[in-house]
Amino acid sequence: MIIHDFLDNDLYKFTTMNAIQKKFPDSEVVYRFVNRGNTVFPPGFAAALREEVDAMADVVLSRDNERFMRAKCYYFDSVFFDLLKGFRFNPAEVTVSQDGGRLDVEIRGAWYRTVLWEVPLMAMISELYYQMTGQEPHDWERKAIEKADAFVDMGAELSEFGTRRRFSFDVQDRVIGILKENMKGLLNGTSNVYFAMKYNLTPMGTHPHEWFMYHGAHYGYRSANALALENWVDVYDGYLGIALADTYTSDNFFASFNTKYAKLFDGLRWDSGDPFEFTEKALEHYRLHRVDPRTKTVVYSDALDLEGVRKIKAFVAGRLHDVYGIGTYITNDVGVKPLNMVIKLFECRPKGSGEFLPTVKLSDVAGKHTGDPDEIDLCLRMLRLK
Repeated sequence: MIIHDFLDNDLYKFTTMNAIQKKFPDSEVVYRFVNRGNTVFPPGFAAALREEVDAMADVVLSRDNERFMRAKCYYFDSVFFDLLKGFRFNPAEVTVSQDGGRLDVEIRGAWYRTVLWEVPLMAMISELYYQMTGQEPHDWERKAIEKADAFVDMGAELSEFGTRRRFSFDVQDRVIGILKENMKGLLNGTSNVYFAMKYNLTPMGTHPHEWFMYHGAHYGYRSANALALENWVDVYDGYLGIALADTYTSDNFFASFNTKYAKLFDGLRWDSGDPFEFTEKALEHYRLHRVDPRTKTVVYSDALDLEGVRKIKAFVAGRLHDVYGIGTYITNDVGVKPLNMVIKLFECRPKGSGEFLPTVKLSDVAGKHTGDPDEIDLCLRMLRLK
């Protein structure tokens, strides 16, 4: 069994679940697996994955889980913890099939429930793939120690974001332990709530692209960023204040990120495109709204390695507070090829809607747009990006 603890999941799934059940408790959604790297899965993979999915029915919130989350996740109320205590994964929400080497996975159901499937499913797919193809990790502990030392030498603050594409649970476990042992306080935390609990770290994360994607489908693309931010503030009162900027391109985001949000949110997360261009846009935007950029944080999180961090840190040069969210580079740098995959929201049905509506995600990199091609085209034209 690959997932054996309820908190072996990323914080942003729980924070989004809480916001969904407060704002959109009756909405339904469809997620789909996207195999960006065209990985060929071995025979029998779907059946093995099905067994892992079915086993999730027995994964529940423990008393230790609840105790930790109540202490660290102070922004959740008691109603949400009651929901978590009664929550049970429903394997029937997940459909798995295989045609030759092609794997298809779909998640369908109430949004507040199905939101918790993405991260465990991706971790299952990744670890199961290496198990079934007989691949073993090599020399990764030495690399982890060297990376930790290099981050310390740079003075780079790090958050570990590597659950979804890890080589294995055990490798991620040991790597986080190495980082904590060697980074001298520069490890801010981890997105994985279980490992935050095990290593007494801060669970890190706010909201994902799907939060904005849903708002775009429900209310229209021109209103999506502003309404998504406003609903987030309404739920969390200023906590969890790092805003994800690239769901409909960062230029469109900054057009909605008015003085209120620029002052209220603690900072931004860069997740696609050119980090140097994004940094300059953020600096200029804060100055335009009379906000000192040095009081704000940018979390840089798109496929970074040591050299990428070094270049960004030199470019930022203290003009704002820079933090680095690093995932696959530290949890799957073990001598194998990491899987290039995502699970994305593809459709939603708001309460009262007679049909499912397509969702799309744009990006600051054109090739990373996700969704129905016709709907992507419509979104681009509505936002005057085409």
